[in-house]
Amino acid sequence: MKKDVLVTGELNVDILLNKVRGFPVIGQEILADEMTFTLGSSSAIFASNLASLGIGTSFCGIVGNDIFGKYILSELNDKKVDTRLITEESKYQTGVTIILNYEQDRANVTHCGAMEHFNVSNIPVDELSQYRHLHLSSFFLQKGLQKDIVRLFKTARENGLSTSLDIQWDPANEWAFPYKQCLPYVDFFLPNEAEVLALTDTAQLSDAFDVLDAFANTIVVKRGVHGALAYSKGTYTEAEPYLHSLFVDAIGAGDSFNAGFISSYLQGKSLQESLMFGNLTGAINTTGSGGTGAFSDLSSFVKKARTIFNIEI
Repeated sequence: MKKDVLVTGELNVDILLNKVRGFPVIGQEILADEMTFTLGSSSAIFASNLASLGIGTSFCGIVGNDIFGKYILSELNDKKVDTRLITEESKYQTGVTIILNYEQDRANVTHCGAMEHFNVSNIPVDELSQYRHLHLSSFFLQKGLQKDIVRLFKTARENGLSTSLDIQWDPANEWAFPYKQCLPYVDFFLPNEAEVLALTDTAQLSDAFDVLDAFANTIVVKRGVHGALAYSKGTYTEAEPYLHSLFVDAIGAGDSFNAGFISSYLQGKSLQESLMFGNLTGAINTTGSGGTGAFSDLSSFVKKARTIFNIEI
């Protein structure tokens, strides 16, 4: 029997500062009243929460042989993510992101560390056929993988895997992602609204879809409190958001949406149902601190869906 999902991507920890008193100014110091240390990185949050939803999940990546790396491995193992394909490398430090959280928005500073050195040679390409699905996040943070991104997704599709990709924000604001070559091999392209507009240098989603239409299969756009929108060859599918009054922070909400969407897809649900479940997992994410604080296991998730949104799963 095939394994469910192989996640390839970056690994780092998050240091989240809440209730920050003002904005940083060079030469001055400000205070934050709360601090959370947690599992970070888009790929790891996706993998952790996907496994919490009951989907068999394996991770392939690199961490440093340091305290942050060991913490990441421990957190993923606790969520039942298979970490046997994660390399501990003594010559690199594990990445870290410092997050200044301001209610619905945030400012991030990331030291990439080991994630920059992850490349296609670290991925067991000859074993891809053992999996049903391949997912990758944070294209722009993984310099070692960028030149082989097309080959990776092409090989996955040739081995019968479905695929998903969330490129995330480009810190350099250059947006040098080879979408014309890569997206034909991506079943679900999962940007948020700001990212897809920046990638296509457009101001409206309809214009962005026009740019990508000849290359993309299904584009799934996360729109925060405005829900989610999917576009596929001229057809639009929308799903309303799940709004609530228990907001803590939005760290990892998009990654949790991805986890819910792919979980639903792998269970044979429709595109509409998958969008709705993605919105639900994204909303539940915001009821806990950090990207994984609201997820522990499937029974806990089911209980939150019932008590917060009156939804039976």
